[in-house]
Amino acid sequence: MTTPAPITLPDAVKIATWNINRGLRLNEVIEFLAGAAVDLILLQEVDLNARRTYCRNVAREIAQALAMNYVFGCEFEELSQRHNGTPAYHGQATLSRFPLFNSRILRFHRQSRFWLPRWFVPPTGPFQRRVGGRMVLISYVALPERKLVVYNVHLESRGDEGLRYSQFRQLLDDASQLSEDIQVVLAGDFNTDLRQKPFVQDIDKARLSNPFDCFSSIPTTIPSRFNPSRTIDWIMTKGPLVASEPKLHDSILASDHYPLSFTLSGKSHDTRRGRQDR
Repeated sequence: MTTPAPITLPDAVKIATWNINRGLRLNEVIEFLAGAAVDLILLQEVDLNARRTYCRNVAREIAQALAMNYVFGCEFEELSQRHNGTPAYHGQATLSRFPLFNSRILRFHRQSRFWLPRWFVPPTGPFQRRVGGRMVLISYVALPERKLVVYNVHLESRGDEGLRYSQFRQLLDDASQLSEDIQVVLAGDFNTDLRQKPFVQDIDKARLSNPFDCFSSIPTTIPSRFNPSRTIDWIMTKGPLVASEPKLHDSILASDHYPLSFTLSGKSHDTRRGRQDR
């Protein structure tokens, strides 16, 4: 945990979420985040001591570079990424200019068995044998005179929509326990299009707002030879603060996902304005 310099509460809090693809292009990730001047960052697919990312503590290096507090939540132990017998991990990291407290992991009850080690699968990098499970990293953010809870989300990429929907429901059930005066942000890689049924009905029932519903089309992943662009990264909010200035940074190519950002404030302005980088 790093300790940033003393700060004053701004009129608005800028928040970003990004699946950084393990931090394989870490310098470029840091360069973008530093230039984006964000106050709160939710990262998915963050490596810790993995050989593919040179055994770096990716979350700590980003936090140190940005002078932020951070917390890391372990999603999987990466069995093929050990170095000199030391375990390697993979998970989510939440970084903040403000103090973080009462962080916890919500591990989903239903998990895919795809990643489990098996005798007939070689324990090498391409096969990504793992132990652990998809989860949400939940943290309270200490804003003066404001209560903010952030859910750093990573739903399963394998399995069917029924599995992802089960995980999504568990996430919403947990968030529903919070009192109405608490500002809630749920963001991350959902590995599905939340504009489709039955997700959209549950979002409406939970009275969550989506700052990015002003975009007619928002592919959030970078197309590759084998995978087309998909719309799977999302931000949802609930509470007294207003979400505005949603932005998809689709000129940033430091991962296989694009970063998303938006602003929370007490002022009711520009709630439907959004744009994409070009």
